[in-house]
Amino acid sequence: MIRGNTIGIVIPCHNEERGLESLFSRVPSSVDEVIVVDNNSTDQTAEIARAHGAHVVFEKEPGYGRAYQAGFRAARANILVTMDGDGQYPIEHTPRLVNEFLDRNLDCLSGSRFPLQGKAMPRIRRLGNHLLTGAARVLFGARVQDTQSGMWVFRRELLDVIRPTQPSMPFSEEFKLKVVLAGGAFGETHIPYALRRGESTLRPFRHGWENLAYLVRLRLETLGRAQREAALPLRMPVRDAVRGRETVRH
Repeated sequence: MIRGNTIGIVIPCHNEERGLESLFSRVPSSVDEVIVVDNNSTDQTAEIARAHGAHVVFEKEPGYGRAYQAGFRAARANILVTMDGDGQYPIEHTPRLVNEFLDRNLDCLSGSRFPLQGKAMPRIRRLGNHLLTGAARVLFGARVQDTQSGMWVFRRELLDVIRPTQPSMPFSEEFKLKVVLAGGAFGETHIPYALRRGESTLRPFRHGWENLAYLVRLRLETLGRAQREAALPLRMPVRDAVRGRETVRH
């Protein structure tokens, strides 16, 4: 618990037994729950997670976004932190990110891996990340440094406001951009990024095109929606909607 808020970490996994061992050795004591989503793993992912006291959720339908949605449904903490299970994200920095999230009164705080330190990201993936982030800036005017980061902090009630739906890799950029498009308070903070443990399932070209195609579709959707809503009153800001849900819940 941090400043009266329960803290949950949601980790989608497909064959991440090596990365999980590294992550669980660094979980801060202020974390109240760790949810590991086993997305059709064939190794010891679930067994290792259980051995370390995590709540294991199984999601049979493959997909990064589907795994996250299953984890979010199982979460009970009121502030959630996301990260991949490959050991690259600094789970030990969770208290710092949560405190910054609260201090800045944000709706979503994302950990930016750039500028990179060391050689944790192959050159082709680095180029792809820059291209996708650049496309998001051009298409949406979003002030974001790392649309593909897997580590973010938000209040659980935010899910009912932005309603992310992408089943696969675009889920990460969808989440961040929908906060921005809804007028939410979005911020970033730098995080270290370590070498991966275990074999990567990321396919740079296929997943890169999938992410880029989603950005174009989302832009077309927002243009159409803007025309339909031009005569309507402004919506309640995201932070007010989230705070309102918290008031009702308590």
